[in-house]
Amino acid sequence: MTDEMADGPGYAIADDGSFTAPLNLAYPYSRTVGPIYGAFLTGLANHKVGATVSADGTVFVPPAEFHASTGERLDNWVDVANEGEVVSWSWEADPDDSQPLNRPFAWVLVRLDGADTAMLHALDVTDTSSVRTGMRVRVRWAADAEPGIHAIACFEPVEIAGGGPS
Repeated sequence: MTDEMADGPGYAIADDGSFTAPLNLAYPYSRTVGPIYGAFLTGLANHKVGATVSADGTVFVPPAEFHASTGERLDNWVDVANEGEVVSWSWEADPDDSQPLNRPFAWVLVRLDGADTAMLHALDVTDTSSVRTGMRVRVRWAADAEPGIHAIACFEPVEIAGGGPS
């Protein structure tokens, strides 16, 4: 049993003396993205997916500033394809207003052709039977793309010969 405190709604002290209160977590700050990620986000507005390349030939999308294993600074660039393969996925059954789509969709990790790493984004499919690991997808560009990740509206399945998704 709890007694509502006079300080405000949601604050309470239980019979055992424990205190409960609502928690509203926010990050009210902004940051600059720097030269590497800034170039990537600007490229997206121009319908190009840029990647950084390490000395050992590893291609990073999204680009990395440094190689995680060697510490090498990554400033060599290549463009990769707008199509790739789903390497993992999860279903979003009840998206809220902050999500990229206003209906159920899949979150996917996509390894774009030419890349060695995968990027996370939304896949516009109608149900879980429409998504699978290994399927081919492509970028659907936003209509009025500005620099930023929102220049990619989402990914969509690539149709294969015979009319169905890959």
